[in-house]
Amino acid sequence: MKIMIRKNSAGILSAYVPKKDLEENIVSMEKEGMWGGMVTLANGWQLELPEMSADTALPLTVDARKVSS
Repeated sequence: MKIMIRKNSAGILSAYVPKKDLEENIVSMEKEGMWGGMVTLANGWQLELPEMSADTALPLTVDARKVSS
């Protein structure tokens, strides 16, 4: 699924899922750099993100795989 990841002015990461019109904060990350690992959203969804460079600029739309709901 396509998601947009962005960081607000307070430095909090969030994910927006356009098809669900859902925006949730990212509350935990499997990897420190986020990319290539699992992230957990505030609603409990777990998403697997693609491998990317740690210095990738945000906001960015990526293909993520939903692992659980």
